[in-house]
Formats: sequence, C-alpha cells, structure tokens
Amino acid sequence: MRVVDPRQPPRAEHTRSETDWVSKMRARVIAFYLPQFHPIPENDRWWGKGFTEWTNVAKAKPLFPGHYQPRIPADLGFYDLRLPEVREAQAEMAQRYGIEAFCYYHYWFGNGRRLLERPFNEVLTSGEPRFPFCLCWANKTWSGIWKGASDKILMEQTYPGMEDHAEHFRFLLRAFEDDRYVKVDGKPLFIVYHPDELPDARRVTDFWRENAVKAGFKGIYLLGVLHLSGKDLRPLGYDGAVLQRLAPFYRNVYGEPSNGAWGPLKKMLHRVPKELTVYSYKDLVPFFVPRSQPKFDAYPCVIPNWDNTPRSGVRGLVFHESNPELFRRNVRDALRFVEDRADDQRLVFLKSWNEWAEGNYMEPDLRYGHGYLEALLDELRTFQPGGGAS
Repeated sequence: MRVVDPRQPPRAEHTRSETDWVSKMRARVIAFYLPQFHPIPENDRWWGKGFTEWTNVAKAKPLFPGHYQPRIPADLGFYDLRLPEVREAQAEMAQRYGIEAFCYYHYWFGNGRRLLERPFNEVLTSGEPRFPFCLCWANKTWSGIWKGASDKILMEQTYPGMEDHAEHFRFLLRAFEDDRYVKVDGKPLFIVYHPDELPDARRVTDFWRENAVKAGFKGIYLLGVLHLSGKDLRPLGYDGAVLQRLAPFYRNVYGEPSNGAWGPLKKMLHRVPKELTVYSYKDLVPFFVPRSQPKFDAYPCVIPNWDNTPRSGVRGLVFHESNPELFRRNVRDALRFVEDRADDQRLVFLKSWNEWAEGNYMEPDLRYGHGYLEALLDELRTFQPGGGAS
C-alpha cells in the first residue's frame, strides 16, 4: 500500500518523453466520466442546497473493521466542474497516464430535457480541453433508491417518439462534428447505457445511422452496455457491447439471493451490518473480463473498485480491499481480451474516471495517490498486441 502525505506536493510522475508515448497508444482506453460535481437546482430541491456527490463522499464512514472510508481526493481536491481549470487538469492527468478519451454520461430524459449538462456543454462550446471525448446516454429514470426510497421518482426517463429522437440526434450531431469526438472505423462512437430499455430500438438506431450518413459520416458506431456478456445486441441495431460485468453483484443490493456471498472474510471481520453486501475484490477480478470472446463485438471494462456506501449506507455494495496491484490484473486481462483486434477497435473501457460516491474512480486519493493510474500506464506500456489487422 502506498500512502500519500497530503502535506507534500504531488511529485511529477512521468517525464515529457514518457508522456509523449501516449500519442502512440497500443490500446484505446476510454474512461466513463460523471459530470455531477456542481450544484444544480434539481439537486438543491431533492437533497438540499449546494448538494453534489462530494456531500455524500465527505460524510461517509467505515461500516466494518478495515472498510476504507471516507475516501478523500488528493491532487484535484473537492473540485467544482464549472471551473475550466479543473476540467483541464483532469484531461492532462488522464492523458498522461494513457487514457485516450472521456466518455461523458449524457442525461436526455425526453422532450429535450437534460440534467448535469453544463460541464459537457462548456467543453463543447469552448473547445477546451483539447482532449478526446464521446458520449454515453445514461437512459434511466432517477429515483430515490440510494436513500431507500426506490418508489420516489425524481426525474423520469421518457421516450416520446421519433420527433424527440430527431431532436436528440441534432444535439448529438453538434458533438459528433467536433474534431475531438472519438471515432471507430471513421464513425462517431455512441453508447447507450440501458440498450434494452430503448423502445423500438431497431427503428431508432437505424434512424440515427441514416442521419449520420446524411451528415457526412460513415454511420455511427453504436454500443450498448451489458452487465452480463451473453446477449447479442445486433438485432436491436447495435454494433456491439461494453461488458460491465457487475450484474451478479448488483442483484444482492436489491435483496435477491447471492451465490457469491462474502463468507469466510465476513465471518473473520465480524461486526458487518447484516444488510450490507461485501465481496472481496481479489475474488472478483477473474470475473470482470470474460474468458472467451462472444460472437459479436464486445469490449471489456476495467473496474478499479466499487463502494457505494456513501450513497446507500448499509444498503450498499462493497468490493473490499481493492488495490492498484489487483487492478493491474484486471487491466492485463482486458488488454489480452482485445489484443487480436484491429488497431481502431482495440477498445478498453474504464469504469470510471470519477464516480467517487461509488468508490469507483481513477483520480488520486490520499491512500493510493497515483497508484491506480500508474498500474494502468505500466500495463499499457508493456502491452504487445497480437495478430489483429492494422
């Protein structure tokens, strides 16, 4: 374990010659990015004046012996994403450690209604930072589930019809036309977080593709997120899937039976609230990346950690005792999974850059400093792709 002294300034982790290597990446790492860390009127109304995710992060407490909470940010501090200096610092850090792009969560609730849109709007309109990006439509109703009020609807995800999809595409096109937007095979990459929840999906995805071609692109490279790897999304009009293999662990949060209970570790530690679901991160690493390739385009997603107890308390889910060396194994598995792909499709997703209230972040904290970022970069630098076509 590497402990960072918060009284000391961060050291320069890599020289300019080392960071120049990033422009010659042998795998394309794309990090999901949460644009939440700024107050909005809706969160003021639902959770109290000035609420952001930092509110939950800062008040978190350990719930059992050895539970790593609270998690305190190091280099970037408790930042506000309304500040362009913060967004620039994030991009510089991500690039330095081999991340190609941020994939911003994008909240379109229907009838043109968006939330948490300000950070990305400013990235798009200002042209800064000069760092690649793409979008993931987080098409899910917001509820009070994290506070034990799953029946309380905060913002409903709706699908009013094709006129709304046309309006949505017009917004997306502004992003696609930006020269920073991530392309795969010359097509803008767009991700739908809940592909099964999009009504009449094939009609919608065909519509988007047709309009992308009309706009001068080769089409759109459409991916849906899968929490289990078996489903082929191509009949719904997607090109493939991002494999975020968290579903077996999520189930336990909502009270369903679990075959992977924490067991011996839980007995050893004692004093674990009986409602809390805890797994050993070490035991989960082999399951994050499938052992074999599905018959459709599927891309792995590396997961540095998970602990949503700052949001959910004893109703939460914890991946216990994650550390940079264990994460390194996850990265290595993911790189092997894509090693035979063509250069443009050697994609590895990272969940995520900054989901602090889910304990799911790459940004430095006071315990591990740059440890997770260094593990990622080390694995990328030693990665030797296989026989995929260039």
